[in-house]
Amino acid sequence: MFFAKIKSKIAELFLVNTLPLLRYISNRQIIFLTYIAEKILIKQDPIVNKAIKQIREYFREDHPSIELVRRILKDLSPQCKRKLLKNFFVNAIFKGVTKSKEYAQRYGFNPPWFLVLSPTMRCNLNCVGCSTRRYTKDDDLSISLIDRILNEAKEMGIYFIVTQGGEMFVYEEMLEVYKKHSDVYFQVYTNGTLIDKKMASTLAKLGNVAPMISLEGFQETTDRRRGKGVFKKVMQAMDNLREEGCFFGASVTQTRNNTEEILSDEFFNLLYKKGCFVIWFFQFLPIGKDPDLDLMATPQQRHQLYLKIQDIRARLPIFIGDFWNDGPFVGGCIAAGRRYVHINNKGDVEPCAFVHFALDNIKEKSLREALNSVFFKFLRQLQPFNQGNLLVPCMIIDQPEVLRQAVKESGAHPTHEGAELILDGKISLGLDEYAREIQRITLPIWEKIKDKAVKWPT
Repeated sequence: MFFAKIKSKIAELFLVNTLPLLRYISNRQIIFLTYIAEKILIKQDPIVNKAIKQIREYFREDHPSIELVRRILKDLSPQCKRKLLKNFFVNAIFKGVTKSKEYAQRYGFNPPWFLVLSPTMRCNLNCVGCSTRRYTKDDDLSISLIDRILNEAKEMGIYFIVTQGGEMFVYEEMLEVYKKHSDVYFQVYTNGTLIDKKMASTLAKLGNVAPMISLEGFQETTDRRRGKGVFKKVMQAMDNLREEGCFFGASVTQTRNNTEEILSDEFFNLLYKKGCFVIWFFQFLPIGKDPDLDLMATPQQRHQLYLKIQDIRARLPIFIGDFWNDGPFVGGCIAAGRRYVHINNKGDVEPCAFVHFALDNIKEKSLREALNSVFFKFLRQLQPFNQGNLLVPCMIIDQPEVLRQAVKESGAHPTHEGAELILDGKISLGLDEYAREIQRITLPIWEKIKDKAVKWPT
C-alpha cells in the first residue's frame, strides 16, 4: 500500500504540475495519460476504471475526443489547465470518490458526486417568460451560508459544484467564494452578457470557474427571447474567454420552436469555432408559475436531438452532454442525492434543479440531514425509475407518476407558487401522454444499446 500511494502521488504531481505546461502532445502520449490516471486511484473504483478504459479505446480509434484533449492542452492557459486537472480530475473524480466511500461507511449512505447551488435569482436581463426581475439581493443565499454548504460538501468528497441563477455574475461576492474554495471546480451557468474582457481575465486568474453560456439559437431567436443585442454580447463573451485561455461552453434548451435551428450543423460549427469545449442540452419543462406544454419539444423532436448528438460526437472534438437522452451513461435519474442535489436561493433542498418540491431547508438542517430526508430516500429506493429503458429517466416528463407518488408519500411541499400544477389536471394529463409516446419511440433504441449502458451501483 505504501508503494501504491507513492506511485499515485508521483502520477498526480505529473498530471497537475507538468502536463499544464505542455501545448503539443502525440496520440501515443495522450493514451499514456489514461494509464497515469489509473495510477492516481489507490482504492480502485470500478465505474471510474471502466470509464477510463472506454476513453482509452476511443483514443486508440482516433475518435474526435482525442482532439478535444489536444485542444485543452493547446488552448487553455496554464492556470486553467492546472485547475481543471487538479480540481476536477484529481479532487472531484479521484480523491472525491475515495472520500465519499469513507463517508458512506461512516454515515450509511453514498453522498452525491456534485451539488447544484442557486445562490441568487436576480438577473440583468428580462427574458420573455421569466420572472427574475422580481427578485432582490435580500432573496440571495448569504455568503456565510454558501461557505458552510461548500465545506459540508467537501467533507463528503464533493469537489464539483454547479452554480446557477438568475444570473450568477450579478452576485459579485461569489468571485470571492470561488477564490476561497480554490480546491473546488465550479461550473457556472450564465447569460454571458457580463463577461467582458476584465471579467474574463479575472476568471482566467482563478482558473477553477467554467462558464456555460445560455443560447436559444442564432441571433434572431436568442434576441427575440433574451433582448436585442444579447446574441452579439454572448459571441463577444466567448471571444473574451477564448483569448484568456478559459475553459467554457454553451447551454442550450430544446423547445418546440428552436429544434431545427439548434440541431443544424451551422449551430454546432459556430460554437466549436468560438472555442466552446462543452455543450449542455436541456429540455424545456412545463414547470414554474405558468407551465406551458406547448413549448415542450415533442417526443419526436427529442429523438431528433438524440440522433444529432450521436452524429456530432463522431465528428467534432467537443464534449456534448444531454441531460435527458444520456440516461444510459449515468444509470438513469441521478437526482435526490443519488449523484446530485439542488439547493435553491431560499435554501430549499430539492431533488434536482427542475423538481421544485422539498421537505428540508439548508438554513435549518445540515446537508447530511437533508440528504437523508424521507422524500429523498423514497426517490432513491425507486431509482432508476425504469430499468427497462434508461432513455426515459426523468420523474417529471418520462415517469411523471413517480414524482406524484413521492410528493404524496413524503409530504414534500412546493417551493414556489404554481409548482404543484404539474401534479394534477391539464399539465398532468399532457405529461402522461408525452411519457407514453417517448417510451414508444425510445424502447427499440434501448434494446439495441442496453448492454453498453453503465451499471451504476445503487
